[in-house]
Amino acid sequence: MATIKDINSSGTLHIDKETFEWIYTLYWEKVYAICYNNIREMEPAKEMVQDIFKSLWERRENLELEKAEHYLVRSAKFKTFEYIRNKVSREKHIGMKMQSCTMSTNCTEEHILFNSLKEKVNLLVDRLPCQCRRVYKMSREDGLGNKEIASNLLISERAVEYHISKATNMLKLNLANYTN
Repeated sequence: MATIKDINSSGTLHIDKETFEWIYTLYWEKVYAICYNNIREMEPAKEMVQDIFKSLWERRENLELEKAEHYLVRSAKFKTFEYIRNKVSREKHIGMKMQSCTMSTNCTEEHILFNSLKEKVNLLVDRLPCQCRRVYKMSREDGLGNKEIASNLLISERAVEYHISKATNMLKLNLANYTN
């Protein structure tokens, strides 16, 4: 439990390794329950919880927490909202592509080509350097803006732009034969 030594003069919680471990142990299940109950998917919920605690640890020196529980609950609600928003957006986009495909005479062929391209893109993205891949996925798959990515990864917006540019250039180069 947080002790007096963990609270600074302004009444906010100082997060050191021991305090972080205590917060993690105390609130992991609650944060997971919030995420899981909102999206009903186990693995994405676990990833959200890890992201929330990772962010807490990385931002520990800049955060001024009076109650860690309130911060974690708000973070969990925000993460699930963000996930649902992005999932709905992705599903809507895929639905529109599939709808246009059904109107096409070459539906099966287009579907096979689409899946082939999607698989190739995923393989190429997985070959990107770690930070570049993380930035690209946060931008393209999670739908985050450069400012949000920079804040989450504790890097500059310019670094985010660099990684996105590097990733898209590599994809363009390796997918040139798909652009007929």
